[in-house]
Amino acid sequence: MTVTRARVALLIIAIAVVTAGAFGADAVQRVGVHRGFAPEQPIAFSHKLHAGESQIPCLYCHFAATRSRHAGIPPLNVCMNCHAILQKRTRDIERLKESVQQRRPIAWTKVHSLPDFVYFNHSQHLLGGVACRECHGAVESMDRVRQEAPLTMGWCIDCHRQRAAAHAGSTPSTDCGRCHY
Repeated sequence: MTVTRARVALLIIAIAVVTAGAFGADAVQRVGVHRGFAPEQPIAFSHKLHAGESQIPCLYCHFAATRSRHAGIPPLNVCMNCHAILQKRTRDIERLKESVQQRRPIAWTKVHSLPDFVYFNHSQHLLGGVACRECHGAVESMDRVRQEAPLTMGWCIDCHRQRAAAHAGSTPSTDCGRCHY
C-alpha cells in the first residue's frame, strides 16, 4: 500500500515538474507584465483633459512621488482644490463631491503594478531625472490611463544601462539586491 502511494506521489511530482517546465518558464517571465492594461475606473477620470488640455503637472496630483517610493493616488481634497470652484457639473463630478462629503474613498483600480518581490522608488527615479512619461507613456493624451511600458526586469535594466552610458558619473545600479528583496 505504501509503495503504491509513493509511486502516485512521484507521478504527481513528475507531472508537476513537466507542467512547470512547459508552462512555468513563460509564466515566470511574464510576472507583473500587464502592458495595455487600462481598467475602467469607478469615476471616469481623463488624464487627457487634466494633464493634457489643462496642463496640470503630474506632480501636482501625484506629489508623493517626490518623497516616497509610491506616487500614490491623489487624495480627493486635491481634486477639490479645483472642483470646489469650477462651475462644470457632470455625473462623475457630482459623484466625486458626494464621496468627499461622505468622507468615502473612491476604490480606484491601480494600473501600474509590480510584483511584491520588486522594490521600486519613485523619488529616486525623479531625483535621477527620469520623466514620468518614460515609464508611464504619454499620459496627457490618455482618456483612460493604460500601462504602456512592459515594466519587466529586462526593460528596467536596459534603461539603467542606457542611462549609465549617457550620464557618466551617475550610474544607475544593475545590482540585483537594489530592486529585489
